[in-house]
Amino acid sequence: MSTTTIPPETTAPFVRLQDLSVRFSGGRRPVQAVSGVNLAIARGEVVALIGESGSGKSVTLRSLLRLHPPRRSQIGGAIEVDGRDVLALSPRELADFRGRVVSMIFQEPLLALDPVYTVGAQIIEAIRRHEPLSADAARQRARALFERVRIPSPERRLDAYPHEMSGGMRQRAMIALALACNPQLLLADEPTTALDATVQIQILLLLRELQQERGMAVLFVTHDIGAAVEVADRIAVMYAGRIVEEGTVRELIRAPRHPYTLALLQSRAHGAMDKGARLQTIAGSPPDLAALPPGCAFAPRCPRASARCHESLPPSQAFSASHRASCHHIEIAVAPTA
Repeated sequence: MSTTTIPPETTAPFVRLQDLSVRFSGGRRPVQAVSGVNLAIARGEVVALIGESGSGKSVTLRSLLRLHPPRRSQIGGAIEVDGRDVLALSPRELADFRGRVVSMIFQEPLLALDPVYTVGAQIIEAIRRHEPLSADAARQRARALFERVRIPSPERRLDAYPHEMSGGMRQRAMIALALACNPQLLLADEPTTALDATVQIQILLLLRELQQERGMAVLFVTHDIGAAVEVADRIAVMYAGRIVEEGTVRELIRAPRHPYTLALLQSRAHGAMDKGARLQTIAGSPPDLAALPPGCAFAPRCPRASARCHESLPPSQAFSASHRASCHHIEIAVAPTA
């Protein structure tokens, strides 16, 4: 049973994932990475997709650009962006769609950027692929983008290779590349994971500033609920390939309904913690996606699991127009967090 997470809107959402499933084959056992995901994003809205590593966040994100190898992956359900059926796009249409309509900030820029070309050359190529600009005009736009993402000495940095830039500068260059053709939807795959805390905050603030300035929709993937709170309007919590809770930032922080959401909140350091206090952890490990247990996948780690949790998937329940969760024991009150 899939969880409906489409927010109430009078107009059609800009992005709609309907009963999305992604299955990988080719290994010893097929892997069901995503199962029955429903999610909608309005124009200009920032939605954070959070969860532990291996929960299916990045797989969901990459499905929007059809980046999975077609021979080893099977995508089911529907993906719509601005009313277009992404799964039905031809190779030529998909090439026009990537970068122009939807663009992506990858988790590790050093791997995503081509090491044999300068960063400027890669941005200029992307611009000229989608717009009829001369090389000089495209370079001027690339320079302006570097200035906008606050890269010092932008003219000189355009001629730098990826390995010649620091991690923070590479991430800013990746943001500039993603924004080069003014996309309507920006996908951000853990864009601050490899950065130190100070640079992480700078990148998060920059992303939010650019999103508001350009009015983009953003799907932001992270395992850090603190980062999600900083940038998102809504949060969708993912576990074992399913969305288990979804709501506004205020709703999930003040009144989490799913035990996994509560566990994520309690496992982070915050100002109310006593000095020297032990940080709470989530017992056990995420399940093997190639051998998912019957029923609720979180049941083996859940402190309130009962027999039916191990036998059947929980239904989705609504607590407000924007807040939903899937749990057999929703009636057990979850204490609001600070």
